[in-house]
Amino acid sequence: MNPEPLDANVRVAEAGPLRSGLGFGYLHDDGDFSQAVHRCTGVGQCRAAHNDNSTVMCPSYIATLEEKDSTRGRARALQEMINGSVTGGGKGGKPNWRAPEVHDALDLCLSCKGCASDCPTGIDMAAYKAEVLHQSYKGRIRPASHYSLGWLPRWAGIAAFAPRLVNALVRLPGARQLGLRAAGVDHRRNIPAFAPQTFHAWFRARSASAAPSEARPPVLLWADSFTNNFSPEVGQAAVRVLESAGYEVRIPNAPVCCGLTWISTGQLDSARRILRSSIDVLGKSVEEGISIVGLEPSCTGVLRSDAVELLGRATAGPVAAATHTLAEFLAKAPGYTPPSLKGTTVVAQPHCHHHAVMGWSPDAALLEGAGASLQKLGGCCGLAGNFGVERGHYEISVAVAEQQLLPAVRAAEDDAVVLADGYSCRTQLEDLSDRRGIHLAQLLDRANRDG
Repeated sequence: MNPEPLDANVRVAEAGPLRSGLGFGYLHDDGDFSQAVHRCTGVGQCRAAHNDNSTVMCPSYIATLEEKDSTRGRARALQEMINGSVTGGGKGGKPNWRAPEVHDALDLCLSCKGCASDCPTGIDMAAYKAEVLHQSYKGRIRPASHYSLGWLPRWAGIAAFAPRLVNALVRLPGARQLGLRAAGVDHRRNIPAFAPQTFHAWFRARSASAAPSEARPPVLLWADSFTNNFSPEVGQAAVRVLESAGYEVRIPNAPVCCGLTWISTGQLDSARRILRSSIDVLGKSVEEGISIVGLEPSCTGVLRSDAVELLGRATAGPVAAATHTLAEFLAKAPGYTPPSLKGTTVVAQPHCHHHAVMGWSPDAALLEGAGASLQKLGGCCGLAGNFGVERGHYEISVAVAEQQLLPAVRAAEDDAVVLADGYSCRTQLEDLSDRRGIHLAQLLDRANRDG
């Protein structure tokens, strides 16, 4: 008898560690990408029927019912990439990051991060997809959407110098379709309009004309690129809500971008540079003991999670600990009582990253404590940042929206409030329905005014 060793034909033992040259830190896996993707043990929670309001994972699998589109299927493809059993490479050599089988499995991943909280083994497929894109396109020409959507905050900053002109140009005959084609965006999508005045410009003008007021505890309101350039009304509402709660609202004295769009398109070196600069700016307020309130859930999630993975705990940890959602901050504000929402029906679509990274329970507690009748949805809106606007993803994006969001808003009464803190969620609603979503800050601000 000559039995094989105990660890023979065991994927984890055969794969070996993969630590060098990675974009993320994989801090919970000792810096080992192989250990991270081998977290998946085949439980299959990602394949279970999800029709309640408590989970997000895995929206693309629910849409296609294909094993390769499940979190488990994608994890298996990555495991096989590392050990080389299907894709070549591995087994002590370099993994084949560009293997077609791997990219095919990851193509329909929305990077929603639902698995990061809903998978019992803690898989974070959004991070793994970003890593694969990062490794695959190092020093290579990228897809058009990586430059158009991945660099969106940069383009928005340029457009802010003449937003009306930019909006007029994209409305010229043929310009919209030409622009969408060049950007790698599906022709059925709309180009969002840039706000005529950014939030930062509004805040500076308001502060310059404001009379001195009594000393109040300060809070740093971080208006991300989406809020600043596309939805400044959300930031304006948040200022009024925080002031009504007794705070002096400040904003960063230099541009702050979380690098989210660079992360989701796998441009991790650029994301790290952007984040390091932003952490330096935000860190000055944190050193003074000032809390940070983020408005866009996906961007807030980057400061709370991805920044630590990209820059390390020592660098990004203090800012991560000081960053809160609006509901989290108000829940801890001494003496704060939300305005009455009695008689208000709220259909809420929590952003996927809000669900996965921060958790939505403070928002639910605030709304219910204020007397609102709350219908919380699960699942994903289907847009998920750049995913739903990229060519080849439109049908899946709509199918995901039809899982919970669109049926719920069609069934809602006309006077119901559709609550969607995520810019992507509000954009998806505008593209696919006649309903408009609002941010929690806008709901509270309106209730303050009505009360």
